[in-house]
Order: sequence, then C-alpha cells, then structure tokens
Amino acid sequence: MPRARLLLASASPARRSTLIAAGIDPMIAVSEVDEDATVDQARRRHGDLSPADVALLLARAKAEAVHTAYLDGDVVGDADLILGCDSVLELDGEVHGKPADATEAVARWSRMSGRSGVLHTGHWLLDAREPEAGGTGGMTGATASTQVHFARLSPHEIEAYVATGEPLRVAGAFTIDGLGGAFVTRIEGDHHNVVGLSLPLLRELLGELGLGWFDLLD
Repeated sequence: MPRARLLLASASPARRSTLIAAGIDPMIAVSEVDEDATVDQARRRHGDLSPADVALLLARAKAEAVHTAYLDGDVVGDADLILGCDSVLELDGEVHGKPADATEAVARWSRMSGRSGVLHTGHWLLDAREPEAGGTGGMTGATASTQVHFARLSPHEIEAYVATGEPLRVAGAFTIDGLGGAFVTRIEGDHHNVVGLSLPLLRELLGELGLGWFDLLD
C-alpha cells in the first residue's frame, strides 16, 4: 500500500527536521492565521482558555486554514493528511508565544531564569484523503505538555542569548535543540514536544484516524 503523504501546516524548520529524522518527509504549507485574533475571538465566545487550550486552538486553526487552501488549489501536491501544530510556554499560568522584540525576550528570560515552565504543543490532524482512497474526512487533536527546567542565567548571558536572535523566532523564547539547549537543565515529558512536535502523540492521532505509524514512513 502506498504511504500516506503528510502536509505539515507549519514553517518551523525544527518540526520538519523532527519528522525527517523519524523517516517522514512532509510537504510544507504555511497558514495565514492571525493568532491573536483567533485567540481573542475564542475567548469572547467561550471565556478564559487554558494555555493547553490555546495551543490546541491555534493548531486546529492552522490545519484547517491550510486544508481550505489545499482544497482551493492554492497548495500544490497530493496530501493525505494535514497536521497543524502550535507551541506556547506556560509560566505562572500565563501564555507566552514568540517574543515581540528583544526587550520582551530579555524580560521573559529574566523571569524564566532558574525556574521552570510547561511547554504545550497542540496537534491537529485532518484526513484529506478521497473516500475511494479510504478517507473519512475525520479530524482529531490533542495537546502534549512537557515541564522544562531552566538554568539560572546572568544578565550578561541573557543579553548575549537574545542578541543571537534565536529567542525571537521560537515559542517560549528558547530552544532545546539549538543555542538555548545549554540553558535547559532538565525536562519532564517528551523531548520532541519541546522541539515542537510530539512523535508519540502523532502516532496516537494517526491511530484514531485508522492509520499506523509506518503508513507515513518513506
């Protein structure tokens, strides 16, 4: 049986690299979702959202936006499944995505230094296969959460790290697989989730749509 082709609704190089290392070569399409507007609208309709709910909401919005673009012919290729992901850092009960600028990144790290937070990554998986190919039109999603313990950084280290630009490009203002790896002392949970995509959770979601892990592998 031909493998199922995965379309990743994310521009994250780390997510793509994680999939490739696991034997999956995804198509890539980036959504045009306005994250702030999406969260604000959901809060007006449903009230307060937990950080985990925010991550799942945005993952679903990205997957559905790319699915619509795919159906409209704006995304070229033959996709069987569409995966949306979004990560946020929970610190003191507050939701943190990418810092708006260097000043915010420095302030964020001043709070994170020597402490721990929870990295939530929402995953939303859509079955885009045609019915004759076994498609159900189903969708499923969940959030993976990993506790991350941060080293105590000096003000100089914080300034130097932010000056690299890396904290401005990633949710939570840190990486575990890049320059920020030196500042993560310990995690509790899935390592891949901190990178931005939980492989064990993706496997579970595939099962809910009637597919197995090896259906995706090259």
